[in-house]
Amino acid sequence: MESTEGGAPAAARPLKSALKRAAPLLAIGFAAALFFASGAHRYLTLAALREHYAALQTFVEAHYFWALALYMLAYVCVAALSLPGATVMSLLGGFLFGSVIGTVAVVLSASAGASIIFIAARTAFRDFFAARAGGFFKKMEAGFNRNAFSYLLLLRLVPLFPFFIVNIVPAFTEIRLRTYFLATLIGIIPGAFAFVSAGAGLGAILARGEEIKLTGLLLQPEILTPIIALSVLALIPIIYRMARAKRSEGSAA
Repeated sequence: MESTEGGAPAAARPLKSALKRAAPLLAIGFAAALFFASGAHRYLTLAALREHYAALQTFVEAHYFWALALYMLAYVCVAALSLPGATVMSLLGGFLFGSVIGTVAVVLSASAGASIIFIAARTAFRDFFAARAGGFFKKMEAGFNRNAFSYLLLLRLVPLFPFFIVNIVPAFTEIRLRTYFLATLIGIIPGAFAFVSAGAGLGAILARGEEIKLTGLLLQPEILTPIIALSVLALIPIIYRMARAKRSEGSAA
């Protein structure tokens, strides 16, 4: 007869352990499914913002700090659950709280939410992916291990991949949570400022009932310049290390 521990057969231990590791990610998945089933996703749209902007303004004026706290909590949930609507939430932050407070709220909330999904993914699946990783994962992992902060900072500054993908992929590498959080915090500042600043100018547009067009707002030089500048800065240490590695290989040869 197989030995038991705590009343459970030994054969059941791996399954129990796997379920325990997966619990945080399962909880996030359940919460996301509940969000969509409730129809709450309909409120994370520009149409909903146009419809309710007057009521939102009134609530903020009457309960500023409660409104700010609720907004940040909602943003953490959107980021942690990888829900669509982060752009609308960023615009809303600028519309309700202005460029400065709105940017601070978005950056802190998005970084916290990203860290939650990072921890959940690392707890649930890191060992699984590490054991079955192919060449691509190994190369990516090596890159993060050598230049974790710079690589992640660049991925945050230049949105080549969806935000939720960049949240999860580093969880399967050796990057530390502190490094992940700081690179995320710094890297999303330019993008957050761009969308929040655009949102700060929506009041007059919404009051006139005009269509919201973000393309022109986000392509303004004062918004694009800091994003490009920080992207170049993030590339410098990566290029330097690559050049140094090539010099080392040449000397060894």
